[in-house]
This record gives sequence, C-alpha cells and structure tokens, in this order.
Amino acid sequence: MSNYNVAPLERLVEQFEKMPGIGYKTAQRLAYYVLNMPKTEAKNFSEAIIEAHEKIHYCKVCCNLTDGDLCPVCRNEKRDKGIICVVETPRDAMAMEATDEYKGTYHVLHGAISPLNDVGPDDLKIKELIARLSENVSEVIMATNPTVEGDATAMYISRLLKPMGIKVTRLAYGIPVGGDLEYADQVTLARALEGRNEL
Repeated sequence: MSNYNVAPLERLVEQFEKMPGIGYKTAQRLAYYVLNMPKTEAKNFSEAIIEAHEKIHYCKVCCNLTDGDLCPVCRNEKRDKGIICVVETPRDAMAMEATDEYKGTYHVLHGAISPLNDVGPDDLKIKELIARLSENVSEVIMATNPTVEGDATAMYISRLLKPMGIKVTRLAYGIPVGGDLEYADQVTLARALEGRNEL
C-alpha cells in the first residue's frame, strides 16, 4: 500500500489529535468533515476559534470564563454572594448551573493540586479565592472532583479557611440516581453511608 500523504490534511489531523479524548481516527474524521464544509462555514469556524481566543478571559472576581469584566453569575445581583462554590474547571461551574438549584457564586481554580503533574497550590487560583473572602461570605462549598487530587485540593483550601471562621462544606457523593448497589465500588458505598441524611 502506498503512503498517501497530503501535508495540509495531515497538519489538520495533528491539530485535532491534540484535543483531549481525540484519537487519530476521530481526528481524521473531523479533518475530513472540515474539508467538506462549504468555504464560508470553514471560514466562520476558524473565525469563531480566533474570536474565542481573543475575547474570552478570566472574570476578575471568580476566575470563570467571560468576555466582559465580570461573568454573568458575578454580574447577577440576585445571586447569593455569601456562598461560594469552588470548582476545578469552568465546565464544572456549567454543570452546577445546569441543576438550576444553586443560587450562590463560584470560584474556578483551573485545576487541582497534583504533585505528580507538578501542579501545586501556587499554580491554582487559590490566592484569588482568599482575596475575595470577607465577613459577608458565610460558606464555601468545595465542589472539586471526588479524586485523590480533588480531595487533596479541598483539604488544603479547607485548612486555609478554617482559621477565618468560614463554614467549609464538601459536596456529598455516593450512589447515583438509578444506580444499583451491587455495582457500586466499596469507596462509593462507604462515602454514601457517611453522607446519609435523615428522612
């Protein structure tokens, strides 16, 4: 079989392959999809990427993504500024918003403490979190992922905040709705038991 190689196509495949969760085959499919777009659509696609890069930055209060000084949550006067939900990524904040249950504000760390990946507390937006705490803040909800890194980050921030007299809580975790106990791992079952509520 001959080595059929079109350099611009290969470069496009390589760029898609750099995205998380995208392997070579998926990158190829995406590259061919882009090639088959009408030229105006392809131009709009590339302009959207450039515009996002140029206009999106961190909110000066919560470090979430925004195209203004403040993100929509920080701008919203109806949000409870006394409660801050700390998340690892902007996607996590969006997931919390999708529940339509949380009415407080957010703080995005942009990662979690991970010594194996050379990510320490100074690499996260922890200083920005401390700087925004005042007597008006009554609770900080640690909504980091239930992983070793997420737990370590939650514990680290909790230790920083305890002397300030601020209530620090952690999201409960356990059995998912619709899940079967027999398929849950031991750690999940143990945490579900610890976090049980009175009916």
